[in-house]
Amino acid sequence: MIRRLLLFVPLILVLGGLIFLLTWDIPPPTRPVELVIPDERLPR
Repeated sequence: MIRRLLLFVPLILVLGGLIFLLTWDIPPPTRPVELVIPDERLPR
């Protein structure tokens, strides 16, 4: 009885976490990203 419980509880937790991550609708970032590239790095 205890062996079954120790086997199924972690299995259920892992499967639940996997299903949660697969169905989670993560919102895209809304903050604009600005990156300054020095002129020396650009080809001429």
